[in-house]
Amino acid sequence: MTSTAQYLNASKAAERLGISPKALRLYEQRGLVSPVRTSAGWRTYSPAELARAAEIAALRALGLSLTQVARILKGDPQGLEPVLAAHQIRLETEARRIAETVRTVRTLRTDLAEGHPPKLNELVRLTKPAAEVVAAFDLPWPWGGERFELTDIKPLNYIIGPLGSGKTRLAKAIADHLPGAAFVGLDRVKDDAAEAGVRMEADPALKAQVEQALAWLVEDGATISPALIELVAALEADDAAILVIDMIEQGLDQATQEAVIAHLRSRRSDACPLFMLTRSSAILDLAAVGPDEAIIHCPANHNPPVRVMPYPGAPGFEAVATCLASPEIRARTEGVIAWRPQVA
Repeated sequence: MTSTAQYLNASKAAERLGISPKALRLYEQRGLVSPVRTSAGWRTYSPAELARAAEIAALRALGLSLTQVARILKGDPQGLEPVLAAHQIRLETEARRIAETVRTVRTLRTDLAEGHPPKLNELVRLTKPAAEVVAAFDLPWPWGGERFELTDIKPLNYIIGPLGSGKTRLAKAIADHLPGAAFVGLDRVKDDAAEAGVRMEADPALKAQVEQALAWLVEDGATISPALIELVAALEADDAAILVIDMIEQGLDQATQEAVIAHLRSRRSDACPLFMLTRSSAILDLAAVGPDEAIIHCPANHNPPVRVMPYPGAPGFEAVATCLASPEIRARTEGVIAWRPQVA
């Protein structure tokens, strides 16, 4: 190492690239980057390795699995067509939104020239469209019936809280009140995948979609299991407008959880929104939460659930962080539930 000033440690490299240190370690595990070790054993990244990591991150953002990324880096374009098609749909959707905003600005300018200044709320909506209340309902026990409103539903929505916080009851209420929503409970985690198999045999298109998704997940390090097959079948069934999934990590090891969340982030833009209960740091990596994701926290003191921004110092951030644990630790408490004491 001739010039240490040109090398960055893992945290600085991840910050420069806009990814998590965990993602960098995963790239290294798959042989895609090769950081240099210092005499103390710390990873450092040269400009060349940073450039390669930036390429990998960009390809991942397009929706490619790490195996597909490796092939692309070797000059093999296999698997690019569906990824580019999905990206085109996202771009066209954004282009339509921008075109509509441009038309609104043009109208406001015309009105202004004619002596009719725009209202303040019209100007605010140019950069922040008015939030539409998608669903509203009274919160169930353990809350006291407070009114809860859902607005601005993101493609990925996490529901998190400590044991006994009411997060499962909130999830079921969301599924009950959101139009076209379906609740996917823990009964999906079974000794075998017979039910999912029956559904897929009756629907060849679903079977093909599930097999394709499973292949993608395996390429990204997932282990096939009945729990994974049931989960993927529910995700690919496409018979609900919104899915609410109870403890999405249930029955999945760490590598599989990491592959699942990467897969969910790469879904097509018209896929149904997801609400996912979780307490796993592999599923909800606070350093990796993007603009298309939202966190709903159920406080331990049974105050109404609130949206929490994924930034240190944001209200509720520390409470969310304390609810999360690694898959290894989560496995120790698998099956543990909170119970309501009987009233004498």
